Amino acid sequence: MDTNIDITLRVWRQKGAHEKGAFEAYQLKSISQGSSFLEMMDMLNEQLISEGKEPVFFDHDCREGICGMCSLYINGHPHGPDTAITTCQLHMRKFKNGETITVEPWRSAGFPVIRDLTVDRQAYDKIMQAGGFVSVNTGGIPDANAIPISKDNAELAMDAAACIGCGACAAACKNGSAMLFVAAKVSQFALLPQGRIEAARRVKAMVAKMDELGFGNCTNTRSCEVECPKSISVTNIARMNREYLSAKFKD
Repeated sequence: MDTNIDITLRVWRQKGAHEKGAFEAYQLKSISQGSSFLEMMDMLNEQLISEGKEPVFFDHDCREGICGMCSLYINGHPHGPDTAITTCQLHMRKFKNGETITVEPWRSAGFPVIRDLTVDRQAYDKIMQAGGFVSVNTGGIPDANAIPISKDNAELAMDAAACIGCGACAAACKNGSAMLFVAAKVSQFALLPQGRIEAARRVKAMVAKMDELGFGNCTNTRSCEVECPKSISVTNIARMNREYLSAKFKD
């Protein structure tokens, strides 16, 4: 049965990318454990506005675990202490009465802070754009069995495509690496025949863009896999490395 709890929030406040930031503490009372973490953040902002103070800036959109915009670093974990969820799916029942909760933005060179808890995540969009297009035949719709694909490959491709590009992998990585994200996007095409035409160009371009944007490299700590809200496997990184080396050898 859900009850109400009192909490202390330590929230990172920063007015801009080139401004110094600092933690500020706020007291919230009688928060229902049945409310979501973002609903609690809404309550905080209502309280701040009623006191004539600036509300906390944070990203959110679908609030259904689909878009990945609710990218908050909570008590040392991307998306909070629960597993395989986004921040919007985290509920206050995960916290205890009287607990102090620390909320930060993503910490990665590739995601500069815009304001407070909001970061610029355009880097992932730029990596996707570098990947380019997939060639397909136009015209009539082919039969479903015209391009045979093994069940194993189809399922692995779907698992990789589940990545929502939230950035938790880079935020969790001590090197600020985006390898799990890039690997998932490479894998979802590399496993299917439709993605093989541009495969070599795609993997080289996406890895080059990732490096250009300041993300670190992978040292196999697997923290990305642990913190990923969609449980994307690090085996995709191994696949991406094979694709990359193969493409380089062909050059």
